Amino acid sequence: MTPTRPTSAVVVGASGGIGGALIRALAERAAHAPIFALSRSEASVPQGVRTLPIDLCDEATIAAAAARVGEAGPVGLVIVATGLLHQTGVSPEKTVRALDPAAMATVFAINTIGPALVAKHFVPLLARRERCVFAALSARVGSIGDNRLGGWYAYRASKSALNQILRTLAIEVAHSRPEAIVVGLHPGTVASDLSRPFRPDPTADGVFSPEESAAHLLRVLNGLGANDTGGVFAWDGLPIPA
Repeated sequence: MTPTRPTSAVVVGASGGIGGALIRALAERAAHAPIFALSRSEASVPQGVRTLPIDLCDEATIAAAAARVGEAGPVGLVIVATGLLHQTGVSPEKTVRALDPAAMATVFAINTIGPALVAKHFVPLLARRERCVFAALSARVGSIGDNRLGGWYAYRASKSALNQILRTLAIEVAHSRPEAIVVGLHPGTVASDLSRPFRPDPTADGVFSPEESAAHLLRVLNGLGANDTGGVFAWDGLPIPA
């Protein structure tokens, strides 16, 4: 019997803290080949990992990256490890008076529309007759049922919208790929550029290093089955309410 050809793995946002850690962890585990590291800025990757440019705000670059990845055969794992909470001109809103339409559009472009476009071009590359995963980093604050503090309008809403996109995608993908798993992942509080202005001391309890976060997320993904598709799961494997 001919051995099954290994499927490839793709991490979008490989130049970020969590994305880079995911790339290193996947390279060490060697469960997928080849491994593709996609990012807008140059990423430092282990030997043998293939790098490709991508810009979530430019669909042409997403399509071009997918075409290159597709040349290597079926994909077994796609993780969108991007996210925007703050940058120059963008910061979490404390009250509704702080809403700015341009800032909100920027947050949605990265947190919601970008991952949706990645799905548009990369889901067709997923293996059809075996287990495969499409995952995107979400956040607990995207849960409507768990929202008890308010604030952070754009970020919360963008992650809620992402969760709905993933749920809808899961329903569609199940028709052609019954073993596929489409999920959102909440990484917890991670010592990264995204959380730096808002997190406690990075050595405090409950704050993960990117390497710890990557290990948690890959463990969660390895434990999921087709019945879990469409859900959002925290770093400890527990489901997060919609």
